Amino acid sequence: MMFITLPMYALAYSALSYPTLTYPAETYYTEGLIIAKPGCSFRCGGVEISYPFGMKDPKCYVGKWFEVECRETSEGQKPYLKSLNLEVIALGLNWVYIMNPIFRWNCPSRRAKPEVINLRGSPFVYSQKFNMFVAVGCNNLAFFQSNGSTVGCCVSICDDSEEVNGNLGSISSCSGRYCCETSLPNYLSEYNATLEDLNTKNNNTGSEKCRYAFIGYRDLYQRDTYGLNSSDYVPAMLEWEILDNMLHNSTLQLLSESDHATCSRSNFASSQNTSTGWQCYCLGGFYGNPYVAGGCTAIPSYNHSLVKKWAIVGVSSSLGSVIFLLGLWLLYKVVRKRVIEKRKQKFFKNNGGLLLQQRISSNEANVEKAILFSLDDLEKATDKFNTDRVVGKGGQGTVYKGMLVDGRIVAVKKFKVEGNVEEFINEFVILSQINNRNVVRLLGCCLETEIPLLVYEFIPNGNLFEYLHDQKKELLPMTWEMCLRIATEIAGALFYLHSVASKPIYHRDIKSTNILLDEKYRAKIADFGTSRVISVDATHLTTVVQGTFGYLDPEYFHTSQFTEKSDVYSFGVVLAELLTGQKPISPASSGEFKSLASYFVECLEEDNLFEIIDKRVVKEAEKGEIIAVANLASRCLELNGKKRPTMKEITFELEGIHGLVRKSNAEKKVVQGTFGYLDPEYFHTSQFTEKSDVYSFGVVLAELLTGQKPISPASSGEFKSLASYFVECLEEDNLFEIIDKRVVKEAEKGEIIAVANLASRCLELNGKKRPTMKEITFELEGIHGLVRKSNAEKKGDQVEVARVLDWHPWDGYSASKSWDPKVVPMEQ
Repeated sequence: MMFITLPMYALAYSALSYPTLTYPAETYYTEGLIIAKPGCSFRCGGVEISYPFGMKDPKCYVGKWFEVECRETSEGQKPYLKSLNLEVIALGLNWVYIMNPIFRWNCPSRRAKPEVINLRGSPFVYSQKFNMFVAVGCNNLAFFQSNGSTVGCCVSICDDSEEVNGNLGSISSCSGRYCCETSLPNYLSEYNATLEDLNTKNNNTGSEKCRYAFIGYRDLYQRDTYGLNSSDYVPAMLEWEILDNMLHNSTLQLLSESDHATCSRSNFASSQNTSTGWQCYCLGGFYGNPYVAGGCTAIPSYNHSLVKKWAIVGVSSSLGSVIFLLGLWLLYKVVRKRVIEKRKQKFFKNNGGLLLQQRISSNEANVEKAILFSLDDLEKATDKFNTDRVVGKGGQGTVYKGMLVDGRIVAVKKFKVEGNVEEFINEFVILSQINNRNVVRLLGCCLETEIPLLVYEFIPNGNLFEYLHDQKKELLPMTWEMCLRIATEIAGALFYLHSVASKPIYHRDIKSTNILLDEKYRAKIADFGTSRVISVDATHLTTVVQGTFGYLDPEYFHTSQFTEKSDVYSFGVVLAELLTGQKPISPASSGEFKSLASYFVECLEEDNLFEIIDKRVVKEAEKGEIIAVANLASRCLELNGKKRPTMKEITFELEGIHGLVRKSNAEKKVVQGTFGYLDPEYFHTSQFTEKSDVYSFGVVLAELLTGQKPISPASSGEFKSLASYFVECLEEDNLFEIIDKRVVKEAEKGEIIAVANLASRCLELNGKKRPTMKEITFELEGIHGLVRKSNAEKKGDQVEVARVLDWHPWDGYSASKSWDPKVVPMEQ
């Protein structure tokens, strides 16, 4: 609640020299306002009586508690609350100033102790915000009680020689010397005061001087002096509300119909265990008496000018604040730029930049071709490391797919926070030394972030684990020949790492999820975070055991000594996965977990091998080929590392088996067809399906739309595939750059897009995603029907010339081959 001090003639009580009173901000001017009900007196002496208070006629006030009696006194007319017999000195919105009695002790010249005022059951309570309990005199211990309980007390002290004989004219504060005060509790409706003499309490001679205690308005001593011995009363404020039990139909209607006013429930009546009550206020921009119909009036124009003045002040302050904030922002940008530079230097150091430089300068790493990427480049490439760009999460970090400014698709590896700087430097140095087509190629790194980043070539076709075990994804089925080729490529890459590289490199985490497949389904080894380079003459490496359960070499697990034969064991598990299609660790019927390595060796020793071999492998491969690979896998899984073959021996053995299989397949299935029309899936798997014809038909559709040949020379001197170029233009929204001008001129745009989308679906690399010829036929008939209907509406009864291609997917393409025009009458 806000407070204002007003010299209000209507609220002044001039008979006594009262201090200047402080009124709530809701106080309203009465000149020209409706404050009372029609026909009701609204003035007694110098006090205006506003509704719900009133005089004489019961219709002029809400109930008996609000009845005001105007009494004649020697000092003129004075208003009194009739039911409480309290003099009123001012009335306002939800408050009333009254003259409250003073309690006295040892004052023979004044009246005896007054009657206790009891407001219980009334709509009035003493205002906690405007009133204080005050005790005056020397060595007082003052209490005030409510409802039989003490609710407050205070102490005032002084020497007898300092007493002022009951006249407090020199007192201008109430801080415990001569005078003390304390605040009121909420919603006080009755009280009684008692006073004890501290001298008597301490067995000293008690003071016979006059003492006082009362509840009065809080600024009594802060604003003016007041002689307590000149009156029996002091000003105090009561707050009021309209109780539910006072409301009748006319009052309820008045509260609901008052213009520009609002009424709400208050809560101090319920504190007196009575019914709840109401308090009303004028809406913003209005002032007056909300309890009277039409009592709220718009604030006069001078108030609007005041508002305008404050608005100008507010706008000026806001503008100054904006300029100040702009200066702060510019200062922040300058400081932030310096901080970022320092942070980059700090991150470069923390991310092992100095260590990396040291290892580079010592010729330990061959990093001439590696690029140092900026953070801005990689944030643009990965859309600020958007979670939608995540393509994998490994033991050392997360991998994001991104596209560089030059159009290259890359994989960005962000290492985990937990201090993997050593792994980062280790992987960077190892990959920078490797030059093998079956190992993921490192493009560069970024040291400007808190977490190190490595940038690799992007491998689009996922990892081997997904092809072997993820049934939810529609992936290219793995043929036996593909399995052998992948195994041979991985074996060759490991042979290169162990024996061909300048220093032997142990991968230490070979598993199917770390074997990636590129666009031609060639295998590439990834994730070198745990790899180690060892000296040429060393036979093993003693480290903390790291790896993946199911692939982990038991000998390494027990001895902590990692050798090249530990990689051989992990590779043996991958061979078992390729043969069986089972995961390296799977739940057993007993509720425990079963190791594929142990189970595979057990089945082979018990001559039950073909019970666990994948049915697809059994169907495609020769029995001798399966047994040869199974025996090789079994030797790789020997518990004694010395009995395992080397990766060189494994590579030569797998190359031999793979060569025989390829030769056998070549004799069985020779890929036939015409380049440009040939299904890529059929080309790689030698398996021709109905979807292979669909692919060839998609090429023909692309020819019809573009007028280009299926294979044409490119500017680089190589040959360009129409199928690939067509799909690329469609995906990049450049379709109409390659569409034949004649087609663009004659056909509707929607018709061209519909046929182009159908051709694109026919040219899907994954045969399972291509439509059937039945679906294609229905779709083309629908498009053709719409075209014929449109032409009929344009030309009427005319003859349409349909050019039909005499086509077979394996016929050679000839630019001179003519079309066979046939005349077909138009349907009406």
